[in-house]
Amino acid sequence: MPIYEYECKACGHRLEKLQKISAEPLRDCPACEAAELNRLVSAAGFRLAGGGWYETDFKTGSKKNLAGVESGKADKTPSKDGAAA
Repeated sequence: MPIYEYECKACGHRLEKLQKISAEPLRDCPACEAAELNRLVSAAGFRLAGGGWYETDFKTGSKKNLAGVESGKADKTPSKDGAAA
């Protein structure tokens, strides 16, 4: 379940609430009891840390390093006359 962040337009009170995605947004502020709560858009709390999944985990043979130099392609540096080497 995601944690939603709310702010009251009337008093500025902020709160976080753990809710189901299908749950109705909160309306009433617990601080001033006005029906002025708005759900805020905030960054997700998702972080990959520690020993985890890497690019090479499920690749075999020559497919291990896709981020490096592509195999089978010649160096395309232009020469003095402008043509590729």
